[in-house]
Amino acid sequence: MQKFILIITIFLSVSFSAKAQQLYVGANYHPHDDKNIEKIRKDIELMKAAGFTSVRMGHLAWDSYEPSEGNFDFAWFDQVMDLMNDAGIKVILDIAIRPAPIWLHHKFPSIDIVDSNGDVRYPNHRYMEDTGDPNYQKYALLFTDAITKRYANHPALLAFGIDNESGDGPISYSETARLRFIEWLKKKYSNLDNLNKAWATQRWSRKLNQFEEVGFPVATHQNDVPERMLDFRRFVSDEVNGILFKVLDVLITNAPKALTNTNAWYYSSLKYFDYSQIAYSGKMTREGCGFYPGTTLTTNWGIMNALFGISRIQFESTNPFWCSEFTTMTAVPNAIRKQAYSTLFYGNQMVCGWTWQSMTSGEEQYLEGMIDWDGIPNRKYDEYKQIATEFKKIEKFFPYQLQAEIGLAFSFPSVIASSYFPEQHDNQLQACFDLFYWRNMDTRIVEISRSSLNYKILIVPGVAEMDEATATKIRDFVKNGGTVIMTSNSAIVDESGQVFSTTRPGRLSDVFGIRIGSYEETEMMNEVSRKSYKGKKLEFTYKGKSVDTESARFDLVEPKGAEILGSITSLDKDYPIMTSNKYGKGKAIYVGLPANSDVLNPLVDDLINELGIKKGPEVPSGVMARQIDKNHFLYLNITGEPKEIPQKGNSRSILFDKDYNGNFKIAPFEPEFIEIK
Repeated sequence: MQKFILIITIFLSVSFSAKAQQLYVGANYHPHDDKNIEKIRKDIELMKAAGFTSVRMGHLAWDSYEPSEGNFDFAWFDQVMDLMNDAGIKVILDIAIRPAPIWLHHKFPSIDIVDSNGDVRYPNHRYMEDTGDPNYQKYALLFTDAITKRYANHPALLAFGIDNESGDGPISYSETARLRFIEWLKKKYSNLDNLNKAWATQRWSRKLNQFEEVGFPVATHQNDVPERMLDFRRFVSDEVNGILFKVLDVLITNAPKALTNTNAWYYSSLKYFDYSQIAYSGKMTREGCGFYPGTTLTTNWGIMNALFGISRIQFESTNPFWCSEFTTMTAVPNAIRKQAYSTLFYGNQMVCGWTWQSMTSGEEQYLEGMIDWDGIPNRKYDEYKQIATEFKKIEKFFPYQLQAEIGLAFSFPSVIASSYFPEQHDNQLQACFDLFYWRNMDTRIVEISRSSLNYKILIVPGVAEMDEATATKIRDFVKNGGTVIMTSNSAIVDESGQVFSTTRPGRLSDVFGIRIGSYEETEMMNEVSRKSYKGKKLEFTYKGKSVDTESARFDLVEPKGAEILGSITSLDKDYPIMTSNKYGKGKAIYVGLPANSDVLNPLVDDLINELGIKKGPEVPSGVMARQIDKNHFLYLNITGEPKEIPQKGNSRSILFDKDYNGNFKIAPFEPEFIEIK
């Protein structure tokens, strides 16, 4: 049996790698809009002429394949798949389990969304179904079974897409959802004593005497019922993951050779769920997202945000990433191309534009695609054609494999818990990502309890919830020689969401050699500022050098064996705020402020040198750069002025087919891919 599993694993690895050394360019396509085969033929001719190698189809279109219960109509789509295959265009076929058809809502009203006021909402919009409902899941899996069996072996198939934007759509507060929540709580806590303790029901006379008394923790005040809210959001997360894993299992049974992909917008504010469970399962062989940095050419914050999106979906997967949706709309000329190249630095393999044609109906009928409403190609079609042509020249060197020595910790419970703080966990995590974006250095976002933590530095940015397993992993990481940096709002609450009654940082105070007693509000404390600072402004001093920064709060850090590295020096006295403690073979650094570049940059520079961490390529500010392999470098000038790249000896531009001798210049907003001679 073990030998059989090994053979299958090797086969799949070879299958995946065989499809890896390629860069896909294409579009999201909606043939179900009119099923006009002659129009579809013309569209495919235009795609082929542009050098497109992929399309994504099928999402949001369940009832196009199953117009009524059990009556599947695939014949029209068979022809589309065959035409794509004839054109050499590979297909991501989404298993469109959301939105559910109206006939299914009519058959099972329990699928309908009930809002927090108790009102049933008619499914006018997409994503208006309770995905935890057993009736919904039964039919979603029947649809999954039918479509995967139909196309598992179709030669045009590149991958099956699993749902779309699973974190989007409202949470349902129906009675059937409440009963499922109660069952979830029974399984977790076994008895009421455990539940009452975890939920601190002695507060405000909220003790539960039977599970049936459990209601939804709908907040009426900002700080309402944090323990209950944490469990409720875990329950919602488990239900979303539950249906996704069930779909994956059906797919893997029916199509074991197929790649899997999803547009994993798990961090939507509507139904944020813990995608790390799927990311670490290995069942999603091509993580993916919609890449939407905005339509600007000259500004770059949107690109940084979108690249952070790739990293927080990819986690530690070494498989290629797919941007299964990508900018069109009114993007400024060359903006899409600039964005496309930026994704290559983070392991992306696919640029699939949303959308092919400007739609003539529905909620997105005013969104512009590559083809105008009358079917005539526009300038975005030409830009995607240019991307396809250029990517073809360099694709054998891609997708890029990240070589990260720095891990950035993500924690789903901390996302929920930190909603009560001025600085949320997500924002701190992105601030740490940005530190290394500007340094052209690879990082990985990690879920500590699931990670092997094979890094030299682990940054823990506002990880508010600290359970025993996570604390043990951090302790062992430092003991065995790792360096950890923890920022404020970390290790505040236990797994129940209750503030530690022991010395903080909870479960790790000895590792960091400090005591965190409480915090101060900066604006109030500035009444006694020695520098007459106002608002959130503070002076931070590190190794004798001072910088101004801002923070709504700061921790009161008491060293208990730790060395003071930095202090707040603008208030009534100096306040220790950055400490370092030796523990085992490593060290634990605590920063009593939220993660930001003002405070962390000098520390990070010192640690990079001290720990021998490989730096990014030497380039001017405003140039993205990576060494792809021993002899090849990728660059992207993200500024509006030419940039000179330092280079010794001879090199050749594979992208533009020209030779360089020594330094060379990259034009504004242009890429470059060179081979060292």
